[in-house]
Amino acid sequence: MAQIFEIHPLNPQPRMIKQAVALLDAGEVLAVPTDSSYALVCHIDDKAASDRLRQIRQMDDKHLLTLICRDLSELASYARVDNRQYRMLKLGTPGPFTFILEASKEVPRRLSHPSRKTIGLRVPQHAVLQALLEQHDGPLLSTTLFLPDSDEPLHDVSEVSDLLDRQVAGVIDSGACPHLPTTVVDLTPMGKGDAPELVRQGAGDASILGL
Repeated sequence: MAQIFEIHPLNPQPRMIKQAVALLDAGEVLAVPTDSSYALVCHIDDKAASDRLRQIRQMDDKHLLTLICRDLSELASYARVDNRQYRMLKLGTPGPFTFILEASKEVPRRLSHPSRKTIGLRVPQHAVLQALLEQHDGPLLSTTLFLPDSDEPLHDVSEVSDLLDRQVAGVIDSGACPHLPTTVVDLTPMGKGDAPELVRQGAGDASILGL
């Protein structure tokens, strides 16, 4: 059964955050709230955990996963970012956006897109997720919590715990999340002088990016 962590949405209890991070360090997958919907997260360097994350979502290795980072400085370690792209990132972070960028050498090859060598990255605003990242001291591998054959991401903690009770090691309960996934924006065209592309409209208001 999944362990339920009841964590205050604005003032996360350090003891609970530490316990949740211990599961990640042990190679487990967690369901966590974000400033969009719920997401599945695991340790970036644990292949077995990332395989289990993909298995829960029933997606193949061509599906782009996302790195959740603490801030833009950490994000820039895992992506190649020019000045135009950086200005765009500043407009949308922290917040409910996922940005597609060219992966740097810091990203394990198995995590980037097999043909395009790109990676999705986001910097969340959610206080609990930020506390988790701070305690973990590094980015987390993630994917929006869609169940197979569903177009709606999970956002209610009771539903998450009921449906994933035996598939994840822990569920963080900090109240309900928004019911939309992140807004996905591909910034790789900007590296060739072209405009960014809106891939998916979600919780983030694309107009703040000029899209």
